[in-house]
Amino acid sequence: MNEAELQQQLARGEDSRQQFKRDASNADSLAAELAALANSGGGMLWLGVQDDEQISGLTAADVRRLNQLLSNAASQHIRPPVHPQTENIQTARGVVIAMTVPDGLAKPYLDNQGRIWVKAGSDKRHVTAREEIQRLFQHAGLVHADVIAVERNSVADLDEKAFAEYFQRRYGHMPEEAGQPLAQLLNYLGLADGEALNLSGLLLFGRHPQRYRPAFMVKAVALPGITRSDSRYLDSEDIDGTLAVQYQRSPTNHAAAPNATARPGKVGNG
Repeated sequence: MNEAELQQQLARGEDSRQQFKRDASNADSLAAELAALANSGGGMLWLGVQDDEQISGLTAADVRRLNQLLSNAASQHIRPPVHPQTENIQTARGVVIAMTVPDGLAKPYLDNQGRIWVKAGSDKRHVTAREEIQRLFQHAGLVHADVIAVERNSVADLDEKAFAEYFQRRYGHMPEEAGQPLAQLLNYLGLADGEALNLSGLLLFGRHPQRYRPAFMVKAVALPGITRSDSRYLDSEDIDGTLAVQYQRSPTNHAAAPNATARPGKVGNG
């Protein structure tokens, strides 16, 4: 990149994908900037550039010091480390360091204090909401929703008869013949987390799944016509239970809805 191309790039100003810094001296502060970029799709960090897009430039000594600082921040002050690339661009006012931070493949990236940073416009912010942190881990494939323990339930909520029937079909013997406590067996099969059923265990073998996850049900509506915009319906039903029960009871599992001639009403009234 030459100086003219650099000026064109800087003229865009700061945004979520590029950050300007006149200088840097603190590895922790620099690590937070790098982590925010890696957690937010990647971007550019420009050293030797002021906030008003003017080039301040760096000396040869500055470049050596900053390259060492950048390397230290990227490898020692971020977990897991990030792997940026740098380019030194000579200008009339000195060198500008252009650092490219790729979109992280191992999100979320944390600083030395265990904090997660993401970009918020041209600035960055500390992520504190549990739901947002969970989404970052899920996006990275580190946490899957179906293996997260469901709060306030326990192994006692398992339909042991349904589980035993499955276990017998799958493994050829009953669960009690496996020689392990039930909770340990459920953990081994990925159906529990400690003493609590996870989402998979609850939806597959829970006695009352909707007690803990009421949204996980089939809402069936029989319409008189073939368009969903019809304002009236013939019947509606909330189909709860385990996934297998919901499938067996769903109208799509039959030739026609079981109550196709039931009372008329308006959509949303039942």
